[in-house]
Amino acid sequence: MSLETQIGENVARIIMNGRFDFQIHKEFKEAYTRLFENAAVRHIEIEMSRLDYLDSSALGMLMLLNERAKVANKTISLVNPSGVVGQVLEVANFNRLFDITKTI
Repeated sequence: MSLETQIGENVARIIMNGRFDFQIHKEFKEAYTRLFENAAVRHIEIEMSRLDYLDSSALGMLMLLNERAKVANKTISLVNPSGVVGQVLEVANFNRLFDITKTI
């Protein structure tokens, strides 16, 4: 799993590649915590087009991210989930918690 962060004017993007599971927990938390501390960032996009797997711990990390984002007055969107990742998010009804968009 690899994780990259990009910061624009008001929007930051966490780009994830590979498997999203508990092994990435610490790196994922550090990435979004830095974005929460950046006052200029108002919205965070989680780019999922390069993910080929996520498990229940990843769903839990996304739920925790969403809760912490509300406290930090940030919004979150999940961007470009595809294949199995999109199916898992759909079955888990994550469209009720997140704005899920496809740009590609």
